[in-house]
Amino acid sequence: MKWPTLVLVALIALLQYPLWLGKGGWLRVWDYERQLQAQREVNQALEQRNAGLDAEVRDLKAGYEAIEERARYELGMIKEGEIFVQVPQKMQPAPAAAKPAAAK
Repeated sequence: MKWPTLVLVALIALLQYPLWLGKGGWLRVWDYERQLQAQREVNQALEQRNAGLDAEVRDLKAGYEAIEERARYELGMIKEGEIFVQVPQKMQPAPAAAKPAAAK
């Protein structure tokens, strides 16, 4: 190869370096796009959670049904004159590995 050809190849390589690997190059742009997409997914999940909390706050402000429901299920409260009946769930037998070993 002649020297002008080598100079042109070197010049093209020098021009390509910032495009691919430099600050603001394609590799960094692709990485930022990936981070942006991940953050958008997180934001969408948080927006859904906030919408649910907003609806719950509006229910609590609007009437007594939501307050009564929370008092019953979270605090175990009952109304005056009601009879509380609790049905126990069936007990699960302990796994065989958790049983103590028999003395020899």
